[in-house]
Amino acid sequence: QVQLVESGGGLVQAGGSLRLSCTVSGGTFRNYAMGWFRQAPGEEREFVSTINNYSGAIYYADSVKGRFTISRDNDKNTLYLQMSSLKPEDTAVYYCAARRQRMTAQAPGFYDYWGQGTQVTVSS
Repeated sequence: QVQLVESGGGLVQAGGSLRLSCTVSGGTFRNYAMGWFRQAPGEEREFVSTINNYSGAIYYADSVKGRFTISRDNDKNTLYLQMSSLKPEDTAVYYCAARRQRMTAQAPGFYDYWGQGTQVTVSS
């Protein structure tokens, strides 16, 4: 059974940084396209970033471009999201997701496995 476990969330002041991690077990991590999503209270889950292991393709939502960096370590079965210049509007529960395809996707419905989420709160 594939499991995803996120960590690294917390409370940070605006302008600060956090690094989220997502460790995958029970599957072949290098075969999955991976993504980060977030969901604020009362909002839909929204795309943040995605990475393709084979092509190296990386995509970001416009709202985080230039501030967030996605990366993966296939030896550690771990996905990362480095978040810098954080804003109060980045406050949300952040989820990592795995897709049993090599191609990336930006819609949550294309992902097969999800973590439990980690809370990120940015104070003004």
